[in-house]
Amino acid sequence: MFSWWTLSCVITLLLLAGCNKPAQTDSSAPPPNVRSSADVVKVSAASTTITGGGSAEATITLSITHGYHVNANPATYNYLIATELTSGTAEGLTAGKAIYPAGMKQKFQFADDPLAVYEGETQIKLPLSSAASAAKGPRSIPLTVRVQACDQEKCFPPDTLRTTASVEIK
Repeated sequence: MFSWWTLSCVITLLLLAGCNKPAQTDSSAPPPNVRSSADVVKVSAASTTITGGGSAEATITLSITHGYHVNANPATYNYLIATELTSGTAEGLTAGKAIYPAGMKQKFQFADDPLAVYEGETQIKLPLSSAASAAKGPRSIPLTVRVQACDQEKCFPPDTLRTTASVEIK
């Protein structure tokens, strides 16, 4: 039969064995040395196909590191920097006004009221139309996205992120 001393030794050994497990890395941990918004926000655009004389929407994705957010468009207050997509030009294509998703309301330490923000993966739509006389083939539309990333306590300097949208006119 086990004595109390033996039982306590077994429990102590089991507890100590748990302390010897190797440390696991947290993939959701914030990147080290964040200095600007570009360190935690990335932008990409999906390829789009459009017929001559037709219309389509390009999808632009913001990938925001876990634990950070950017202000929605429109921003909650005038003094906040809203996320803003602008497009360049490409022959035979016309870009319309960007369509932003609704921001989600979040409460932060640095603001009295909840703010409208984007977190995680956020998609912005860009309406495109093609001239009926546009030559068939690939096009690239330059895109810029102005963002200001923040964490739970502070905001980082804003950045202008650049990418291109590949558009095929059929």
